[in-house]
Amino acid sequence: MRLLTRLIGQKLLLGLIMIGLLSSCSSVEVTDYKDTHPTLVLESFFNGPLKASGIVHDFSGKVIRKFNVTMEASWQGNEGVINEWFVYDDGETQTRVWRIKALEEGRYSGTAGDIIGTADGQSSGSALRWKYDMLLPVDGDEYQVHFDDWMFLVSDNTIINQSDIIKFGITVAQVTLVIQK
Repeated sequence: MRLLTRLIGQKLLLGLIMIGLLSSCSSVEVTDYKDTHPTLVLESFFNGPLKASGIVHDFSGKVIRKFNVTMEASWQGNEGVINEWFVYDDGETQTRVWRIKALEEGRYSGTAGDIIGTADGQSSGSALRWKYDMLLPVDGDEYQVHFDDWMFLVSDNTIINQSDIIKFGITVAQVTLVIQK
């Protein structure tokens, strides 16, 4: 019995150490990029015509879709509109119109027809992070998913966008998109 108690105690201690180590690992925050350049300002980059190409890959990393996007963006004061026209490799087309507001301290809010509620964005240095829920069409059905969307300005004319698509707390797919002026 004493040996069993000692083993349980050791396993409990090991478990507590593991929990401590895991909880000490922090996730990346947009402010981690505050000193990076060039500085991403949505009002500057998303102004005028843009083109983008992207891929969608599933949880295993397999590319399941490819697509191209034509965009037209404009700003009036702190309010912007980004029109997006998607063409997928299987011929499907999709349109989205973002309405974005520039807020204080590098924050943004945005809405679109398939976005549930409001998208919240925060920029810092060359990075911008969007978080939002979306109704995503898949094979004739719609699924509510969460997007954790990161944009990185790599040059004055190019953004690389990486998005995790999350359902029930699990990343089920990712989108990689290159946007160019």
